[in-house]
Amino acid sequence: MTLGIIGAMQMEIENLKPSIKRPLLETISGITFIKGEIDGIDVVTAVSGVGKVFAAVCTEIMIVHFGVDHVINIGVAGSLVKDLKVLDVAVADSAVQHDMNTSALGDPRGLISGINVVNFEADKELSSIVCEVLAAKGINFQTGIIASGDLFVDTDKQRNNIHRAFNALAADMEGGSIAHVCYINNVPFTLIRSISDADGSAMDYNTFAGKAAEQSISIILDVIKKLK
Repeated sequence: MTLGIIGAMQMEIENLKPSIKRPLLETISGITFIKGEIDGIDVVTAVSGVGKVFAAVCTEIMIVHFGVDHVINIGVAGSLVKDLKVLDVAVADSAVQHDMNTSALGDPRGLISGINVVNFEADKELSSIVCEVLAAKGINFQTGIIASGDLFVDTDKQRNNIHRAFNALAADMEGGSIAHVCYINNVPFTLIRSISDADGSAMDYNTFAGKAAEQSISIILDVIKKLK
């Protein structure tokens, strides 16, 4: 197994670096990739940058250039449901792109034209391992749909709109595009999202994003141990 680990921001990956043995760095398309080993598992990690295009570019390079055969996207997200609070975790059973909308043409919202997919299904085995780790850590979590778009969701109107359209648990800005790239390359993936903000509060994000990112690192390290 060669596991790709993607975070959008430096804080989502930085604390993983000390665990990487024999790191080799390579920069492609402005993204620095670190190839090495964690607990006997070959890994490639990168900070993609924020937004769907950066995330898609990063994922494609990981798969095509570095040959990763599984992808885990870690990071933070905003809750879209009342019972998923700050520092709880959302684990994807699928991902959608909430800002993809050709409904004026009669398509369902979120449909990716050409491949006719709305929900990109996460790998059940990877997601199950993540859930086992979360249960062992005593972290409150839910599995469900993670909705992605090039938008920081910070109002109740936006939250309610996305939740109603997709029945999604959480909103981020990268997961759906990572899922899309994994789908077209037949690479299994999952998304792990520590909740940084709830009720559309940017104040929550500024307060808790760093701690939520640290929690994601702790989770991924325990997941890697179970992959051995």
